[in-house]
Amino acid sequence: MNQLIQNLVGMGGLTDQVIATDFLISAKAAVRNYTVAITETATPELKTALRQQLNDAIATHEKITNYMMAKGYYHPHDLSEQLQLDLTAADTAINLAQKLQ
Repeated sequence: MNQLIQNLVGMGGLTDQVIATDFLISAKAAVRNYTVAITETATPELKTALRQQLNDAIATHEKITNYMMAKGYYHPHDLSEQLQLDLTAADTAINLAQKLQ
């Protein structure tokens, strides 16, 4: 999103956080889906391929998590700080929706 538009609607740099959060959620889903697929697969060759994909998905999840923690978007070890961050993001979303009405 264009920085001018972000500032006009009161989002500031929030879009980077939203994109990173969506990416993290997708990476978590990929890890879960590969794990299920491995348990459902009968051939050793496919299991090997899926395990490699699972390892890649885990590595991607770690990179996204580290990025988000470095940027202050994610606080997995401080629940009160994460709660405050989530409440702020929710307030921003509500305010944005009200501005667009």
